[in-house]
Amino acid sequence: MVDMKDGKLLKAVRGNSRRAHFRHLGSCGILAERRTSLQLCPATPMRTTRRTFINLAAPISTRRMEYTESRILEYTPEEMYNVVANVEEYKYFVPWCKKSRMTKGPNGDIRAELEIGFPPFTERYTSKLTFVPNHQVRGVCSDGSLFSHLETMWRFSPGAKDLPGSCKVDFFVSFEFKSLLHSQLACVFFDEVVKQMVSAFESQAATLYRNKRVASLRSRAALSNHV
Repeated sequence: MVDMKDGKLLKAVRGNSRRAHFRHLGSCGILAERRTSLQLCPATPMRTTRRTFINLAAPISTRRMEYTESRILEYTPEEMYNVVANVEEYKYFVPWCKKSRMTKGPNGDIRAELEIGFPPFTERYTSKLTFVPNHQVRGVCSDGSLFSHLETMWRFSPGAKDLPGSCKVDFFVSFEFKSLLHSQLACVFFDEVVKQMVSAFESQAATLYRNKRVASLRSRAALSNHV
């Protein structure tokens, strides 16, 4: 359990935030829009990234934060949809995800039960999921002690015309912590956490589909040599 009486942990967190080279205003104010290209998978022939990290100006006890990111990836909308929709696999590749499983609610709705852990916390929460096959995955937190609000949205659409088999991925997350302590920690860690989360799904797609594509190309080359 975290002792909040002496305020030492909050002071330590604030101290860490001053030492780290994160750009923020006041108590984690509005961060400027950035355009960057992450190099997690060097074999990717083309990828464009657009990120925005926004902390809404509100009292610290009720602060809501949002993050958006868009990428052009070398996988089809169907392939990326399958990676995001398969919540059962999150525990194997999503950073800080310790457990993940999908269940059905009393009304037949699909739910994701997740356990996340980052020092010094381990928390569980449940999100209600809605799907538009090959186009969209949306999750809204319905139960848990960590968030008073959490919504994630993934959208998939055809990618660049000059890159066949690609797709445009739009990711959005909006959240608000229930406790002041979690909010303070988010000011220090959230930007890096989200960057790793999004890249993790791209890496998982590479693991699942890149080898299949290489095998398919080799098979086609072998057949053409025999013609």
